[in-house]
Amino acid sequence: MSAFLYGFRYWKKHVPLAVICQLIGFIGLAIDLVLPLLSAMFVDYILNFDGTFDSGGVFSFLLKFGEPATWKFFAVLAGIFAGLVLVREAVIFVRNVLFQWNGLQMENELRRATYKKLVDLDSSTVAAYNTGELMATLSSDVVTYKEMYSRTLLTLLDGFYVLIIACVLLAMSSAYMLILPAVVAPALLITLVNYTRAARDVSQEIRQRNAELNLCVQENINAVRLVRSFANEDIEENKFDSINANLKAAYFHQVDVSAKYGLIFNTLRQVAYIATVAIGTIMAFGGGLSVGIMTACVTYVQRIMDYLTQISSSIYTLQYGIVSGSRIMEFLEKKTKIPESQNPDKIHDLPNIVMKDVCVAEDGKMLLKHVNLDIPFGKKIGIMGGTGSGKSVLLKSLVRIYDVTSGSIEINGEDVRDIELDDLRNKFAYVFQDVFLFSDTVDANIAFYSPEIDKETVMRVAELAQAGRFIRNLPQGYNTIIGEKGLGLSGGQKQRISIARALLKNAPILVLDDASSALDMTTEKKLMESIKTNYPNRTILIAAHRVSSVADCDEILYMQDGEIIERGTFDELLERNGTFAQIWHMQTADTSEEGDISEAAIAATEEEEQ
Repeated sequence: MSAFLYGFRYWKKHVPLAVICQLIGFIGLAIDLVLPLLSAMFVDYILNFDGTFDSGGVFSFLLKFGEPATWKFFAVLAGIFAGLVLVREAVIFVRNVLFQWNGLQMENELRRATYKKLVDLDSSTVAAYNTGELMATLSSDVVTYKEMYSRTLLTLLDGFYVLIIACVLLAMSSAYMLILPAVVAPALLITLVNYTRAARDVSQEIRQRNAELNLCVQENINAVRLVRSFANEDIEENKFDSINANLKAAYFHQVDVSAKYGLIFNTLRQVAYIATVAIGTIMAFGGGLSVGIMTACVTYVQRIMDYLTQISSSIYTLQYGIVSGSRIMEFLEKKTKIPESQNPDKIHDLPNIVMKDVCVAEDGKMLLKHVNLDIPFGKKIGIMGGTGSGKSVLLKSLVRIYDVTSGSIEINGEDVRDIELDDLRNKFAYVFQDVFLFSDTVDANIAFYSPEIDKETVMRVAELAQAGRFIRNLPQGYNTIIGEKGLGLSGGQKQRISIARALLKNAPILVLDDASSALDMTTEKKLMESIKTNYPNRTILIAAHRVSSVADCDEILYMQDGEIIERGTFDELLERNGTFAQIWHMQTADTSEEGDISEAAIAATEEEEQ
């Protein structure tokens, strides 16, 4: 399906109002097209009346309201002219308001559709797009696509309507005057076809360059601290300059194409205008035309040429809409790799999770291999392993961020693929290892799941997450605006806010995916004790690199290359003297002589938070 036809699924509901706008526009254009005939009567019956009554066209009936070459008749013509101009302006105003409103309605629907698709798509599909491309699709492409239907199509229809009516009026006045537009039209059409091809290529190039620039700016906003820490400002500035230069070159190309074809169109227009004046003058001198009708004919030929140029300009704009529409169509037709069940069920009891021979593969690479795990409600599971061992994939597969390739994950005996996605994910409070905080207040970030919740609850979960102390010391406390992605906060502070956010959700399953990696051991110990004490009836899944993070869990898994290679309680794994025990010995070697953490160390940690 073409991008043009694809958009009608969103535009069709707005077609009735668009038709009304078009009809109103036709009324205004019809008035505009008959005004030259009224002007012809001014010339022939007021300024240059020679006693003959052979012109006037549709306005000849006005001769009944006054004698030619009199002030009375002048007043009649002037009054009619002024009235028609006022009606034309009123009609055009109403039409412009209506079609702008109609277009904005479609734009709003397209924005909702593209944003919903962005939210519904799985992470790997979204990751295939760069940020600049997504921003262009969800912002500028939506506007350009909407403009194609709400403005450009109306302008094209206006142009064709004017061409037809102007040719009819011209033929009624003098059929000979049609010869010149007929001769020029083929040259215009050939030029128009070439112009359309060039316009499409230019519009694709400009859109691509804009997407590259958006990506460059977005990346530098997100990586501002990294760039500064490496003192790479010059490199990034040079990269931006190069991309900006490419965008400038694309726009120069657009100007070149527009100017070249504009010169051709304007030359044809001027040739047609001069030739029409010459032919009309010869006919007027020979008595074939009155002076007034000659001026009207010249005006109509000029209108024909003007609207042929407008049609060419609209077709140029149409190419931008088709290019943007193709991007939107491609994006909206993307299929998520995590489909919703046709008849999804909900989780009605406390969740008991069973993983049966679960394998997960992506792009031909096995991420999980034959994982079997039983997690009855309330069990505390710790997961350890090196980078890329599959810890995060295992946890994400529970909420279908990854779907299993083989095997199954069941909750209360039902495959998670048969459970409503929103209901499934609402049973989990997830703390990702890559912390994201919104550019909002601390309070709003913690209350993300329930924005209307009372302040006391927000403060309570912040205390449980060991975040209350440093939040109170912020400039405006809980009302402090934190930068995008938490700029201005330390890694440990961001982690504690994200943990507080998860605790506020109060879901039956709490997932901590390397969520305390930036915390010192003292704070981490306090945090885990707080969660254990205040959330005793919760399933807790903890992925970590430190043994201390999982030591109190009911069962500990050690993963390698997507497989569980060791499992058991903390004591069982130490007795086995395998990989887990070796890591425990390495991590405790430096502290074995120091014994328990001293009060001085705890005090030092608290002072650092201040």
